[in-house]
Amino acid sequence: MWNSLFPNIEMQNLWVATYETFYMTIFSLIGTFIFGILLGLLLYLTMKGGIWQNKFLNMIVASIVNIFRAIPFIILILLLFPFTDFLIGTIRGPNAALPALIIGSAPFYGRLVEIALKEVDKGVIEAAKSMGAKTRTIIFRVLLPESMPALVSGITVTAINLIGYTAMAGVIGAGGLGNYAYFFGFQRREFDVVFVCTVLIVLIVFLFQFIGDYISNKIDKR
Repeated sequence: MWNSLFPNIEMQNLWVATYETFYMTIFSLIGTFIFGILLGLLLYLTMKGGIWQNKFLNMIVASIVNIFRAIPFIILILLLFPFTDFLIGTIRGPNAALPALIIGSAPFYGRLVEIALKEVDKGVIEAAKSMGAKTRTIIFRVLLPESMPALVSGITVTAINLIGYTAMAGVIGAGGLGNYAYFFGFQRREFDVVFVCTVLIVLIVFLFQFIGDYISNKIDKR
């Protein structure tokens, strides 16, 4: 029955494409989380009234974040080809997509981190300061733990964006379900391939959303 409904699907290629999509999403998500947290902390700590208040540094970081958020992802991939080739040694395949995926998503997540940190009760921060807590202690014992539910929700939203980005990256040779749908489905006019790839991408989105919501609800103390 499967063969009659989807005659052009090659299961081996489909599994490889699905694995590549998970690979790109998970590893780029780890990089995005790390760099996004750093960007968000810099934006928060250097803002007016922040612990490291620094108008110039805040303006520089905010400008970098805004510029990369403004560039459409498909164009960003093309712009980063020389950097990707230098760093990875190729501009094709799942590994080659990782720099663009991280650079494209980290600024977006950085803004979500900044928003989450701003929602932390200032009274808790002031109490920590009054007890002589150092900046490092405030960051790791107050800011990040208190904002963790919002940080998890933010990384969930970012993960869903990343899944869409992997599909776009696939069109220019990064692999994954986007690559399989475009080159083996659309270009050959085999639309059963496009349909199955679309369904799998939607299921992956639902999976990440479910996991993110579950973790966020578990750690939310409110």
